[in-house]
Amino acid sequence: MKIPVNTASHQYDVTIGNEILTTAMESYKDIINKADKLFVLTDENVWNNQGTYFKDHFPYPFEVFVMPAGEECKSFDNFKRAHTFLIEKNGTRKSILFAFGGGAVGDLTGFVAATFMRGIPFIQIPTTILAHDSAVGGKTAINHPQGKNLVGAFYQPEGVVYDIHFLQSLNEREVRSGMAEVVKHAMISDAKWLEKLMACPSLNKMAQDELAFHLKSGIEVKAKIVTEDETEQSVRKYLNFGHTYGHALEAAAGYGELAHGEAVMIGMVYALLLSERYGQINRSFTKSFLQYAYHNGYPFEQVVKYPFETLQPFIVKDKKAEYGELKFVLLSKIGTPFMQPIELAECRNVDSEFRALVMEVCK
Repeated sequence: MKIPVNTASHQYDVTIGNEILTTAMESYKDIINKADKLFVLTDENVWNNQGTYFKDHFPYPFEVFVMPAGEECKSFDNFKRAHTFLIEKNGTRKSILFAFGGGAVGDLTGFVAATFMRGIPFIQIPTTILAHDSAVGGKTAINHPQGKNLVGAFYQPEGVVYDIHFLQSLNEREVRSGMAEVVKHAMISDAKWLEKLMACPSLNKMAQDELAFHLKSGIEVKAKIVTEDETEQSVRKYLNFGHTYGHALEAAAGYGELAHGEAVMIGMVYALLLSERYGQINRSFTKSFLQYAYHNGYPFEQVVKYPFETLQPFIVKDKKAEYGELKFVLLSKIGTPFMQPIELAECRNVDSEFRALVMEVCK
């Protein structure tokens, strides 16, 4: 199954299916046959768990650079090490990178591709549910100690090969983290789809065909928005629903302590509380959504560990702030997002409201 992504700078496909790595990679033979070297960038967990399958099914010779797992992959030090590896292995402008891993590997590899020799091609081979979102759309980045994804570039891949065979080895936390972005895509696009997700007995135990349906739907939402707005000047900002508060919590906890999707799910409930003030979302829905998220294992107890004063510096530095003004993605109703300036004092008030609601619901 192919989903086209047609951005202003580049057109490519997301190919999704089970055990498709060999055939999908062979479809890129025209690009690959022109390359002098193929470099696979991955992390130690992915390589240990999936390296054998990858080596058996990737139909071309390659060299591999194995990086630290998690957000440490997106450090300045690892970014430099990746460049050093390519230089020492005689990489050139005719080389191709392959991002084999989750969102962190994809973000790092994309930024390395954007900056090595002023830009070389790369292909995304995601291995997580979360990467159905991060692998599509050309956002690449590394982290700065003072904020997540503050250093990066918009740089589109040559393609995305999403072999859902790789998802079989994910643990519950990785599934939970990835499904948060699926829920986000439903939140900003389709009330009926969200109802279907909230009716699932467990986000962690979906049948493969059901999971494939939700992943395809999420990729289609992302592709449509990216096609309309490649560099986040307008509607692409809607994909940040839940991220402003979520990123602040993730940064305050220390990258890796809280999974990205866990933080985003928590941030979505905070955004729903703001949406009650500026849209048509009601408290009954916010509360039922919080209950749904909590029963699916999202760690809302993390909120009480970090007072608003700890989160505030990260909220203020958020990339979505413009001219010193904080802007949140909110919902006028499910499926209808909009941007709203929010004063810091109101952020603090809603934070207090949020903590009280978490204490009430998550007992």
